Amino acid sequence: MEFKGAMGGLYRITEWISRIAFSNILWAVCSVPFLFMAVMKMIMLGSGAGGPNEQITLNWTLGILAPFTVFPATAALFTVVRKWVMGNTDVSTFRTFFQGYKENYFKSMLGGLIYTVLFVVMYVDVTVYMTQMANFKIVGILMLVLMIILFVSMFNFFSIVVHYQMTFKEVVTNSVLLTIARPIRVFSTLIGAAVLVYIGLRYPVLYAICIPTLIAMFAFFNFYATYNKLQLQVEKKKQEELEAQEAAEREAAERLMNDDDEDDDEDLDDVNETDKPKRI
Repeated sequence: MEFKGAMGGLYRITEWISRIAFSNILWAVCSVPFLFMAVMKMIMLGSGAGGPNEQITLNWTLGILAPFTVFPATAALFTVVRKWVMGNTDVSTFRTFFQGYKENYFKSMLGGLIYTVLFVVMYVDVTVYMTQMANFKIVGILMLVLMIILFVSMFNFFSIVVHYQMTFKEVVTNSVLLTIARPIRVFSTLIGAAVLVYIGLRYPVLYAICIPTLIAMFAFFNFYATYNKLQLQVEKKKQEELEAQEAAEREAAERLMNDDDEDDDEDLDDVNETDKPKRI
């Protein structure tokens, strides 16, 4: 049954709310171990409980859990939002989520290992250079910028994993290159994600309902816009090459015809010379 008017608009709004909330719940369920430890860390930081050793242990635990929980779950979430952004909104959220989880688990887990190691190394560098080596703060700032770029490239990593059939090496390489080659998209993705995170901090319940899914939707929307633009550029270049090839073939054909005409004229002149009466 299809509703029209105000009822139709209200029905579509509630339908989208249920889709986003359900996909968000699936992501949270698959990320439970990591999210539990993250909540414990925030509680300890907020209450001042626990010493440095407990905090270090929690950090190690989060770093170990992330590649095996959050990264595959996020790849599955991107599988769902990819369908929505591309206009296929009638797919089963549950089936699409776990299909993406199964198909992309290995690549997303490997990517999680690499990104986690890089984040840990950069975080330690930023902390050391910014707090303990005052003369090298510029290095700390540079590492912080690289850390932000790495964070945004992670969105491109998930988008490429679910959108292309590539090897793991190609996925990582293209996610970094795309991040560097499209700085405006990088900036807009970063700003959009930051705004959603800020709203979530003001209203924490939204993290359980929609924030992760909305961030994934916005990130893939930016990626897909870049993808379409690159596709148009590739098609335009192919069209220009095809037109140049056709023009060269036409020019070669015309040159060949002109050469044939000249040869025919020379043959005709020879015949005329032969037909002239010889003087005795």
